Parts: sequence; structure tokens; C-alpha cells
Amino acid sequence: MADILTALLESCERTPDAPAMTLGRTTLRYRDLRDRIHGVASSLSVRGLVPGDRVLFSVRPGLDGICLALGVIAAGGTIVFADPGAGEAMFRARAGLAAPKWVAAESLLYAVSRGPLRRLARSRGLELPDYGTVVPEARHIYAGPWLPGVPRGAIALRGLSGPAGAVSEPGTEALIIFTSGTTSHPKAVVHSRTTLGTGLADFAAHVGFAAGETVLTDQLMVGIPALISGAHWVLPPAGADPGAKPEKYLPLLRDADVLFAVPAALDALLRAGIDPPHLRMLLVGGAPVLRPLLERVRAQLPGTAVRAIYGMTEILPVAIADGDEKLAFDGPGDYVGELMGAIDARIDGGELVVAGEGLGSYLGEPPLAELRTGDLARLESGRLVLGGRSKDMFIRGTTNVYPGLYEPVIAGIPGVREAALAGVPNEIGDDELVLAIVGDASRVAAALPGLIDAAVMPDRIVVLDALPKKGRSQKLDRAALRELL
Repeated sequence: MADILTALLESCERTPDAPAMTLGRTTLRYRDLRDRIHGVASSLSVRGLVPGDRVLFSVRPGLDGICLALGVIAAGGTIVFADPGAGEAMFRARAGLAAPKWVAAESLLYAVSRGPLRRLARSRGLELPDYGTVVPEARHIYAGPWLPGVPRGAIALRGLSGPAGAVSEPGTEALIIFTSGTTSHPKAVVHSRTTLGTGLADFAAHVGFAAGETVLTDQLMVGIPALISGAHWVLPPAGADPGAKPEKYLPLLRDADVLFAVPAALDALLRAGIDPPHLRMLLVGGAPVLRPLLERVRAQLPGTAVRAIYGMTEILPVAIADGDEKLAFDGPGDYVGELMGAIDARIDGGELVVAGEGLGSYLGEPPLAELRTGDLARLESGRLVLGGRSKDMFIRGTTNVYPGLYEPVIAGIPGVREAALAGVPNEIGDDELVLAIVGDASRVAAALPGLIDAAVMPDRIVVLDALPKKGRSQKLDRAALRELL
């Protein structure tokens, strides 16, 4: 079984003088990265962090934030990723379930979550908890300059340094990621250093990162495998959103050998005229990767290899498809590629069930032996083909439409907060296909032809204030949506 931290530190020893991470004009060599991880870990240990402590983490991706996260894990702590945009009630519910003893956040979050600035944040639609009090008696670490609102006695991230010490033994926890649920029943996935190491080592081996090549991404689950392989991870600056402002992202691609993008961001880059001179490989994931988008990639980037990633928070990745193989597939369903070596998969009643050493668990629940994915699928000689979601399907002409295959792609279009497809029966017994949008729909109609299959283009687009939800899990109520439409 692989340990993510051991694999990373071994990579630091192999090429100590090679560039490891770059943000803007600052580059850390692999020896610098190793020293920063050890220094943060030893400094936190001296300040009282003990193995098993959880750290509520709201520090944006950057050199300091990544070194802090890795240092916490090296000291035996657990990173609890906390999204401040989830709303105050949900944030407090998640913090209550995770029961952290530490809080690490941007100093700006401390400042704008209390007093007059909190009212300003609310006027902009951001409901923030008071970061200074959301976890009673917590120890605090702040990133960035000191600002009013940072609790008395808080530790400056830039001051966390110390001599190298022993890395803690891998425990049962390293990372907690909240995925869904309500304020009364939040849900989170727990990964250990070994479940993360197993999945990300599989990922690194399959995509074949090369030592020394430049990998452009802000995603830890791509950047860490790149580091384990000896590649040079380049982070985009804060605010460089390829989906919303692709023209500002294009200059970053001039030296990139590998790029990771979600489908909606890739769509925006293609429309902006992406033409990177050195791009060897394009990694696409985070939502279904469909034929129309791949055809455009192949037309604009004929010499670039494409890898489409299928996975989920509980176990990542499950399968990876070569772009050309995906385009060549002419059977029914969505071809998502070769199963990873550490994945055990079976089909039960048409539903994909997965297991393996990379499978996480749910916080506060017994360990998972296997995961029912909810995806309809079939296996063909170790290759996986999806057929939509197990419960949601409607008919349009002769086409079975599984909305869950397309909704994540549409929701990734800039300005769209939520998206849902509904089949509304008409007078001849067919389904009119209606797309319901929460958010700004101004870019949707133009973006859809390059993102989703022609057979499921909506007959009309409707903007709603909110999608109808039901149950404790607040899942989309498709029956109510049909009635509403």
C-alpha cells in the first residue's frame, strides 16, 4: 500500500535541486519543499498539535497553503477542507461534525467574517461564520498579513519553521472532504495517507507524468501525483479562472507540458483560441467528458494526448480513458476507459460497485467495504462504459436521456449555479427536453453545442430562482421539477 507522504518525500530526495512548485515569480526546489514540510510539521508539533488533531482548513491553493496542508499531515494531523461559500449554517454544521481542534484560514476571512465587513460580505451574498469563534477553544493559524479580526494568539503561517523531525506514522485519517448533506446531516469522505497514496500513485502511473515537465493546475489531486513523479507543478495565480476569464489564462499555457481542466473551463479556452506550443497532454475531469468537446479538442490540438478521468470523492480515480479511444468508441453509453489497477469493480443489477485500497470512508460511519456508485455501467474486458444514473432517465424520441450525465457539465458553465434537465411529456407521448438553470443563463445556449451531445440539446431553457429539492439530503425533486415546468 502506498503512503502519499512517503512517496512525495522520496521524490524530494531523488531530485533535490529540480524545481518542484512555482507560483508567479517564486519557485520551490524539491529540497525547499521537503524542508518546508518538515519545518511546518515540527513547528506545529512544538506548538501542541498531536497526531489525530483535525485542522479546519480555509487557505487557498498556493505555495504556503500546500506546504501547510502537507506539514499538518506529516505531523499526524487531519486536513478538513472547509468551503466558506457553503453558507454559515452549513459551515457550522460541518465544523460541528468534524470537531476540529485547529482552524487555518486566510487572514482576510477572519476580517470579513465579523463587524462591519461581515455586513458588507452579506450584501455581496456571502454568508460567513465568524472564523474566530466558529470552533470554540480552537488554536488558530492565519495566512497572509495580520488583519483586524485575527484572534489573539493566532500563529502566523509564515512563522511556521523549524528543524527537520521524524514524520508521523500513517494514521486512519489525513484528509476530510465534505460532499453533500444538509445542515442537520452533513456528509464527508475521510481519506488516509494510504488511500490517497494508492489512488494518486495509480493516477500518476497511468497518465505517465515525466520528471521535469511542467504541469499547470490548481488541483491538489493532480499536482501531488505530478510531484511524486518529479514533475514541476505550476500553480495559476489567485483569480486566474479559465472558465470566466480564459484570455488571462492563455499566457500561462506557453510553457505548460500538461494541463488539467474541467470541461466547462476547457470549452472557454477552446473558444478563446488555445494554442499552447508545448502541450503534450491534456487531462480533463470533474464532470463527464463528452464527444462534442473531445472532437473540438482533437481539431484544435491535434498533437496533444487527451486523458479523460472518471472518479469520485470516495475513490479517485476509477478509470481513465484515452481521448482517441473515447472518440473511436461507437457503442451505446459513455466510454470512460481502463479501470485503475487498484480498483475492484463489479456490476450489480446494472449498477457499478467499486472497492479497493484507495476507497475512503464516511465520517462518523463504519468503514466502507465497497461503494455503490449509483452509475449504470457495463464492463468490457477491463474497460468501463457508463449508461447514466440508476434512477434518473427519460425518453426523447428514440434516445434514453440520463440527465445526471449532462447536468454537471452544464453547471460548470460560468454564471450557472445549478442545472437540471427534465423530460416534460407532450401531446404525442414524447418528452420535451427542458433545461432549468439557476443563475445567469446568458452563456448557456452558445456553449451547449460544444459541450453536450446533439441528441440531448434542450428544446427550451428556463431560469428559476431555485430548483425544487426533497428529503433530508435535499436532492433534486425531479417530479416536482416536471410539474413546475
